[in-house]
Amino acid sequence: MSEELPKIVVTPPGPKANELLKEDEMYVSPSYARFYPLFVERIEGTKVIDVDGNEYIDFNSGLLCLNVGRHPAVVNAIKKQADRLIHYSITDFYYREVIDLARSITEILPFKNARFHYGNSGTEANEAALKLARYYSRRPYIIGFIGAFHGRTYGSMSLTASKPVQRKRFGPLVPDIVHVPYPYCYRCPFNKTYPECGLACVDYIKEWVLERYVPADEVAAFFFEPVQGEGGFVWPPFDYFKKLKKLADEHGILMIDDEVQAGMGRTGKWLAIEHFGIVPDIITLAKAIASGLPLSLTIAKSEIMSWEKGAHATTFGGNPVACAAAIETINVIKRENLLERVSKIGERLVKRFEEMKEEYEIVGDVRGKGFMIGIELVKNKKTKEYASKEANELIIRCWKRGLLIITAGRNVLRIAPPLNLEEKYIEKGVEILEEEIRKLNAEVKGPTP
Repeated sequence: MSEELPKIVVTPPGPKANELLKEDEMYVSPSYARFYPLFVERIEGTKVIDVDGNEYIDFNSGLLCLNVGRHPAVVNAIKKQADRLIHYSITDFYYREVIDLARSITEILPFKNARFHYGNSGTEANEAALKLARYYSRRPYIIGFIGAFHGRTYGSMSLTASKPVQRKRFGPLVPDIVHVPYPYCYRCPFNKTYPECGLACVDYIKEWVLERYVPADEVAAFFFEPVQGEGGFVWPPFDYFKKLKKLADEHGILMIDDEVQAGMGRTGKWLAIEHFGIVPDIITLAKAIASGLPLSLTIAKSEIMSWEKGAHATTFGGNPVACAAAIETINVIKRENLLERVSKIGERLVKRFEEMKEEYEIVGDVRGKGFMIGIELVKNKKTKEYASKEANELIIRCWKRGLLIITAGRNVLRIAPPLNLEEKYIEKGVEILEEEIRKLNAEVKGPTP
């Protein structure tokens, strides 16, 4: 008999979770902003099980880190590597695993003359990219985007502009980082409509930033997410980056592509930037690259990553166990044809959510490809008033019914299941989600007069 999910044996949080949550509150920093009190005990494949025995459908992928879930092939690779070598630091010595991983990654990159810097997290990868861009170009300014999330350490936090709380009381931040509007067409900051706007957001950078404020020949890089993650799963128009790169090329400005959330097959391509038809100069990867183990990569064209010995390093970056996990994660995605699978199923999901958009007043916008889809909830389609409280209520209701889903931005539902989640569970998850959207929609509309 095939297994059925979800399986809720006690309404979460159950008694064991509640006891552990008291200790968590006692010992753990309050700076962690948890979405709801899910206390994870283990993961079997793509199934998440809490300490009280509840079993969940995962539309979250461990904050987009578990693109292939807890895959047995990856687990075996980790065990095999741990039996032989756990750590010796590539900062001062050598081991083959970093070369093997570089070779594997090179096969999926948009450029082949690549060099790699190894770190432990997305924020570290973006810190390295920031340093490298300034070092190589000998220019001080970086242009980032409003709504971006690049991490929480000082350099990456200075690039981040997703929520004020992420920057509040931490100033002064790293200087010479300038933020410009991201092409968020549903809420265009210029009150224009695509495509009639002619991509006014790029014209703004040229006319109001580079020609009036920041000298173009002192700008090292445009630092961007191809799809904004924390900012609300915001997808720009597909010709946006071509126009931005044309502007960059005119002034010798590097293009830094943060693929920490969107990379590793999440959108149906190895890298999300592949959808937009440009080749960046620097790429950062983390999260899903090693199926949940701490690992990140800053990847640049070899002529750009030419800094001198000692300019940048890290003790634990390129850990051999994490590298082994990453190599096998890539192998799994290839072997199981997950890119093709995600593209096909993703198209059907977008169509299904578009139908919900037509039916429910609370669904204001649907955007995405593959398994990186945002559903933006609003109180009123005409005013586009943020339904933030409603979005937070909805994810809690889904959790209690056995579907793990979280928000991005103020009011956007992230649809981000593992790339190998069984289709019957995807359908069941969507069914639960629509039922809760239907209920919430009726509550927001109120009783019929």
